[in-house]
Amino acid sequence: MSEWDKAKNDFDKGSKFIGPVFIVLFLITLGRTSFYTVQPDEEAVIIRFGKYLGTSQPGLHFKLPLGVDEVTLVKTKRVLQQEFGFRTKSTQGRRTTYNQKSFDQESLMLTGDLNVADVEWVVQYQISDPFKYLFQTSSPERNIRDVSESIMRRVVGDRLVTDVLTTGRVEIASEAQRLMQEILNNYDLGVTIVTVKLQDVNPPDFVKKSFNEVNAAKQEQEKVINQAEESYNRVIPEARGKAEKLVSEAEGSAKAEVNKAQGDAEKFLSILKEYKRAPKITRKRIYLETMSSILKKVEDITIVDDAVKGVLPVFSKSGVISGK
Repeated sequence: MSEWDKAKNDFDKGSKFIGPVFIVLFLITLGRTSFYTVQPDEEAVIIRFGKYLGTSQPGLHFKLPLGVDEVTLVKTKRVLQQEFGFRTKSTQGRRTTYNQKSFDQESLMLTGDLNVADVEWVVQYQISDPFKYLFQTSSPERNIRDVSESIMRRVVGDRLVTDVLTTGRVEIASEAQRLMQEILNNYDLGVTIVTVKLQDVNPPDFVKKSFNEVNAAKQEQEKVINQAEESYNRVIPEARGKAEKLVSEAEGSAKAEVNKAQGDAEKFLSILKEYKRAPKITRKRIYLETMSSILKKVEDITIVDDAVKGVLPVFSKSGVISGK
């Protein structure tokens, strides 16, 4: 048998296996492209011949194979994050380091009083509608960054630099989140803003020293004011209490004197009335009452009656001499 005949026989034997192998490969490919799995934190967007067909929830699903149905998995249950003015560099154990260089174009902002603040913030968001997120715009992440930066500059630009650097940070973050959500809803991007957080707010490096000195002076001023208010709150109520006590005592004394005077006047009028009725008796009674009140206060007294003759004086233990 010639070499040609041998090669022909070998080809005929091999061709018998080509068909079954091709069928097996086709079935495997068909099976692999007919099913897809959606993870618990995902949703799947189904596109058939370029037309939106629907959205699949987590689990195992069937689709038309061989590229008829295109499946795009989107992390809708995961909170995504955009960083501005810095980037998370690395995480070593429990410690996270940040790269804050070369992002001044994002973080430097003009405040309402024409000062400059270095603002670093974080925007966290979730994809609420995966179809809109994928097809409403060509670059949704870029759109979110542009909207966030624009809104933050607007909100910071409406406030004084002292508010931005100190007490107004929570209000700024809340206002920025509200305005961002309004604009993203108008763009219909299918995104929900979870939170906006100011990571760090500082004056620019070239004025940081001067600003810290001014801030220290303001803190000292507030400290002195607080101490003065504390002294005021302690001394003034005490003085008011003493004044009220003196006024109350004076009013009580005045009332007592008035009542005493009124009583004396009424007593005098009553005596005068009795005196007019019986002058001699009244005059004698007044004399006796007056002498009685005077003599009660005298410890040593000697009484000598000129009308009595020959009576020897008798001294009592108290030193009082009496006689008949």
